Amino acid sequence: MPKTFAEKVRGVVREIPKGKIMTYGGVAKRAGNPKGARAVGMIMSKNYDKNIPCHRVIKSDGTLGNYNRGGTKAKKKILTKEGYKNR
Repeated sequence: MPKTFAEKVRGVVREIPKGKIMTYGGVAKRAGNPKGARAVGMIMSKNYDKNIPCHRVIKSDGTLGNYNRGGTKAKKKILTKEGYKNR
């Protein structure tokens, strides 16, 4: 049975290692839809699975974007703890 775009997105995000990030557009491209950045954002906004590190997905302009478990401050704190250095 073919995977849905949402399943592909979750699979891509699951593979982002600690200390690394990927943009919404990068996730969309890797999941098979280069124009699906907004869809990735919607999928991640509904993610509550702790095995899918949605906090590692950021906007293409380098800003963090929102985070459904505590907002941008929480997202920054988690990323910093994991070793990500925002340039």
